[in-house]
Amino acid sequence: MLSLSVDNSITKEILPKSVIALQNWDETSGELPDEVVFAAMVEEIKKAKIARKHTRVGQRLNYENSGFSSLFRKAGRKVKKINKPPYKEALIKSDKRWGQLYTWQVIKQFSAEYTDGYYLAALDFKRNPSTGKVESLPGKESIYLKLFWRTMLLSSLITFLTFIIGFPLAYMLATVSTRLSNILIIFVLLPFWTSLLVRTTSWIALLQQEGVINDFLVLVGIISEDGRLAMIHNATGTVVAMTHILLPFMILPLFSVMKTIPKSYVRAAVSLGAHPWMAFWKVYFPNTVAGIGAGSILVFIIAIGYYITPALVGGSSGTFISNRIAYHISSSLNWGLGAALGVILLGIVLALFVLYDRIVGIDNMKLN
Repeated sequence: MLSLSVDNSITKEILPKSVIALQNWDETSGELPDEVVFAAMVEEIKKAKIARKHTRVGQRLNYENSGFSSLFRKAGRKVKKINKPPYKEALIKSDKRWGQLYTWQVIKQFSAEYTDGYYLAALDFKRNPSTGKVESLPGKESIYLKLFWRTMLLSSLITFLTFIIGFPLAYMLATVSTRLSNILIIFVLLPFWTSLLVRTTSWIALLQQEGVINDFLVLVGIISEDGRLAMIHNATGTVVAMTHILLPFMILPLFSVMKTIPKSYVRAAVSLGAHPWMAFWKVYFPNTVAGIGAGSILVFIIAIGYYITPALVGGSSGTFISNRIAYHISSSLNWGLGAALGVILLGIVLALFVLYDRIVGIDNMKLN
């Protein structure tokens, strides 16, 4: 994945002579390349057409600037008629875009074997072919930083909600009798025995505007028939569904830590005059920090990489960066950009581990 995020060998592999010839051309001169470059380009597009590889160059350059895919497809059909010089005039006649300075600047810019273009695109930047300077993308084209921010924000909210719900549940499991605790833990583990797809689609049935929850709210008069809530195919649906799905990953680490805390600690604090709430907050809660840290980092890391649930219930405002990665890998086939997004996401996860180690300590992590 790391190599795909910087690999740019297609242009150099399919157009080697053109790439070498372009090295002698000054892209800031304001003039088109000379006849040698055009001759090399015609010759190599002919060979690439026979090998059915000419569209691969167009596809690669099209990731950076739209229009190159159609340019090389058209060139593959037209160059077979170009058999003698002047190649420059003939190629420009076949498509006016070959006579534009910008076209050749882009080809030269992305002719190196390695590129930072994928990472720049993943961070909503772009290198100007004319000047070589890195520029931010316009607002409408800037989507990945927003997606990263949304992924981090919603994952943090999901982690917080699983903690708020999971802490009292884990406390109850740790304080009731062993027999009852064993029975209740089965209900915590039950979701693992059910398909993720089934659990996600169940929330669609519950949260949709004609679903069970809206029907109940209408029945008791909390909302009107015309005021049914939109709780699916948005961020709300993603947060609700993923909180339910990831709740066991918070409860189990908390439960494992709470079971090791002697009950005598709190009783001793109360016997010494502390209020029960103060005894819980000052004595019991600090001993659960390792479980809170383990559960939180586990839930957060799983959440930021989740794909199925946001894809099904997230809509346009509840999808994560993982959905965009999957799109580039399976649909647009822009594996370089998908790999760059994945590497950045991996970097975020590693940064979180370092942060967790500084605050809590990896050695203090308790998952069972």
